[in-house]
Amino acid sequence: MTILLTGAAGFIGYHVANRLLDMGRRVVGLDSFTAYYDVRLKEARWQRLEAREGFTGKRLDLIDKNGLFDLCDKTEPTHIVHLAAQAGVRYSLENPQAYVDSNLTGFVNMLEVARVVKPVHFVYASTSSAYGANRAMPFAEHHSASHPVSLYAATKRANELMAHSYAHLFNIPCTGLRFFTVYGPWGRPDMAPFKFTARIFAGDPIDVYNGGQMMRDFTYIDDIVEGVVRVTDHPAFVDESWDPMAPTPDGSGVAPFRVFNIGRGAPVDLMDFIATLEKHIGKKAARNMMPMQAGDVEGTWCDVSALHKAVGYEPKVALDEGLEKTVAWFREFYRV
Repeated sequence: MTILLTGAAGFIGYHVANRLLDMGRRVVGLDSFTAYYDVRLKEARWQRLEAREGFTGKRLDLIDKNGLFDLCDKTEPTHIVHLAAQAGVRYSLENPQAYVDSNLTGFVNMLEVARVVKPVHFVYASTSSAYGANRAMPFAEHHSASHPVSLYAATKRANELMAHSYAHLFNIPCTGLRFFTVYGPWGRPDMAPFKFTARIFAGDPIDVYNGGQMMRDFTYIDDIVEGVVRVTDHPAFVDESWDPMAPTPDGSGVAPFRVFNIGRGAPVDLMDFIATLEKHIGKKAARNMMPMQAGDVEGTWCDVSALHKAVGYEPKVALDEGLEKTVAWFREFYRV
């Protein structure tokens, strides 16, 4: 089994690559090393992967369609796990073109690759942000996701729709995973868990949006990786029970297509999250209380029952344990 893994130098991609390599699988990892956040962190992850047997790395941008086809010709992947994307809600207000290039053009290029490669399974990253203006919680895959409130969310929802069309037209088993606020060692510096940790250690105040009246379904990286690997081994299929007279967006009766939530399933109030982080760092945080940011939502809550039913997914790491491990890694890596 050879997995083409995009975004391999990214947070989730790095951990997924390691897990696949631990399982004895060959991983062809690609990444473009964009400067959206500190590239040195990506380089550190990449160096560790390159030192592992079974890993082949390629620095490549998703918009380089010819480069993608050449890589596949040389490596002959059997599965594709497409995690590369331009991430971030707030950054999409500053640089929308980055999202068009990576999340739209890049995604179509990966679907075209899949059209030729004909992988056993095409798994790709979506986002909890797809639920947008929906307030019916917990978020479930059969809920409407037709009202995104950020360009980032709109591009990821578009990915789901494009994947369905390719699954239908070319019989490519496609599964999208809506990630819910992933955190842990080697995390992304633009996300609250990492950002808060760095600022508290430095003695700098943290920005707390919406006056702290927010909740998130924080999910530890090991649980996410377990879900991604399990899904990769269970290709999507045509759902014979799907009703075309009352269609839902989570599956299809005309294509091997599925969308799953992947999260902890236990939302945490933001202020409780901060208090737990303070406990493990051993310092209190000064707080800048800020208004709600454009494109953000007050809460997320993941219904994981569908993923549990499909692949036996059971998140195991509670917030207290996860933050303890995250802070321990931060202390060691940054020597604080």
